[in-house]
Amino acid sequence: MRIGELSRLTGVPTRMLRYYEEQDLLHPERADNGYRHYPESAVYRVQQIRGLLDSGLTTEIIRRILPFLTKPDEIHLHPQCLTPELADLLEAEADRIQQRIECLARNRDAIHAYLAAVRSS
Repeated sequence: MRIGELSRLTGVPTRMLRYYEEQDLLHPERADNGYRHYPESAVYRVQQIRGLLDSGLTTEIIRRILPFLTKPDEIHLHPQCLTPELADLLEAEADRIQQRIECLARNRDAIHAYLAAVRSS
């Protein structure tokens, strides 16, 4: 499929799909005329990339773990693929995400407290 169709199927603008390619996250084939051609599996891959970006992961981390993803909720890392550097990177990212979760939970609780105070007045 061409980039416009991939964009339509995923809801991701063509400009962003080109960015994913620049970041080595997508690998379309090129036709003789230079047009990008994406396999059907690219729809799923773009959805994975969007989900990972939305969760706060950087494109650097996504590029490194993307080859090991088969489903949105599964990462299949062979022990030989998990280098100490990648393990450190993933651990730091998990810590950063945990801090965001805690911050969001505090904000949620503050909003609930504010709403309770407003509604009880």
